[in-house]
Amino acid sequence: MRYGLPRSPSPSPERRYIRRSSTFGVQSDSESDFEGPYTDSDSVSSISSLSSDSFCYDSESEVPPPPPRPKRDFRTQAEERHVQDTVAAIRLRTRHHDPYEEWEKQTRKDAFHTARKEQTQTRIETQEQRTLRHAQELKALSTVHAQQLAEVQKQMATLQLQQQEGIRRLTEVWKEQDRKQRDRIENTIKLEEDKLRARLEAERKAREEEEAKRRAEEERRRIEEEAKRAEEEAKKRQKEADEAQKRQEEERERQRQERLKAEEQGRNQVGMTFAEEDWIQARETLKNLKAGPMKTVKSNPPLKRNWNELRRKITPKVGQLTNDPQSIREISGFLFQVLHPSPPLSSDVYFALLSSLSKAILLQAETEVTAEKRSAIPLAQVTALLLGKLEGFADIFFAKLVQRCGGWPIPSVIPSTDSDGTAWNDIERTKAMGYRISDGKKESLSEYVMRVSGIMRVYFLILVAPVQQPLDKMFQLPRLWSYFARMLGDVRLLETAVAAEVLHAALDVGGLEARSVWGQQWVKLLELLYEGATNGIGGDKVLGGQNPEGKAARVRVQLEIERIMQAPA
Repeated sequence: MRYGLPRSPSPSPERRYIRRSSTFGVQSDSESDFEGPYTDSDSVSSISSLSSDSFCYDSESEVPPPPPRPKRDFRTQAEERHVQDTVAAIRLRTRHHDPYEEWEKQTRKDAFHTARKEQTQTRIETQEQRTLRHAQELKALSTVHAQQLAEVQKQMATLQLQQQEGIRRLTEVWKEQDRKQRDRIENTIKLEEDKLRARLEAERKAREEEEAKRRAEEERRRIEEEAKRAEEEAKKRQKEADEAQKRQEEERERQRQERLKAEEQGRNQVGMTFAEEDWIQARETLKNLKAGPMKTVKSNPPLKRNWNELRRKITPKVGQLTNDPQSIREISGFLFQVLHPSPPLSSDVYFALLSSLSKAILLQAETEVTAEKRSAIPLAQVTALLLGKLEGFADIFFAKLVQRCGGWPIPSVIPSTDSDGTAWNDIERTKAMGYRISDGKKESLSEYVMRVSGIMRVYFLILVAPVQQPLDKMFQLPRLWSYFARMLGDVRLLETAVAAEVLHAALDVGGLEARSVWGQQWVKLLELLYEGATNGIGGDKVLGGQNPEGKAARVRVQLEIERIMQAPA
């Protein structure tokens, strides 16, 4: 039980105090509950207590006079005893020690400390979260600001580029206008200058023409007089020269005819002919083939159907040929059976198939032999076997050979007229020389050289191929000697790249065999050819000419001749 007595207000205006309720010297529970360090809450409570319980004046003039001291009433004996009992109870109370109260006070103190600790921790965490949130907001805001800055810079760059493009276009327009204006002014000036220059030039030319006419007239009269005298002298000399040349030609023709008459019997006995005769014969055979059997077959549908059917059997077989004796025999027999079926073919279809067979062999030589030289061996062996078995195949094959290679199988220069004496045009002569024409343009020299050399390699292999029965004179080994003799006798042929390449193919195929057959005579011929390949033909024109293809072929001819001469006899 607590007791409190009111306290009279202090009469002094200087005192500023906090009135506390009296416990009569006994420590109150409230004072023990709030022991501890002074905090902001304590200061707030103290200020609130001062504002509520304290009393003060701003100056002494405002201090009222002290109230009159009340007269103390004398207590009765009962009241005196009551006061004494009360004081005794208070003293007893102040000296009494209650464990529960101590526990309760300590519990309150611990709870206060725990609450203050939790409050401090919560305040720290709240401050950290606020700081973290503030940092995140600042970061997000800076990111947004950076994006906005980038967009603004991008827009500024775009605007700047647009501005520069506009300035550039305006500059170009201005330059174009300025250029046009300058050109117009310069053209006007040039036009006036040209007019003046033309007028002056016309006047000068008129004067010069008059002067030139005068001089020309004088010169013409002088020249006419000199020409007249020179013509009379030239006619006199030409007449004398023509008479002398005519006498020489007559003498040479007489000697040639005598020599031919003397050699005619011998040439007929050995079957020798002139190169021009061989070319005319091949050309006429080709013409007769086209105008006769080929024309008949193509104009007759049943014959043409039969010809196409058999022709489609020939071409694949020629392409399947390999360098194997069994394959050569089988394909040769198959081709022979195609051309000699039962019942036999008509003569027109037979000769048309011989032409197709020749074309297939030559086309195969153009394609395969150019890429691989050894593929010419089985092709030549099959051709040699068929030349000995098929009637009329030799003439047609040689005619087609001349058609594909020009005059090189003979060899001979293509004459200025056809075999019947008609004049060539450019396209006909180009075809007669063996060139391919595609879209109005003939093939290049390198392609022509490689194609002709591939076909001629097959021809030379036919000349040296072992056969069971003699072939036509155009496909016998002596033809190789005639070929070299004719080639060395015509400078026009030797100075071409084709000649060098073809001679190399001939030496590569039959050079060693020709040496074993003709011996020292062949060596002399090779010496003459080697001289033409090194020092030149007649001292100035070398074998193969000066183009790259001819130079390369000339070196190969030299190396092949050296190989043949170094080989053991």
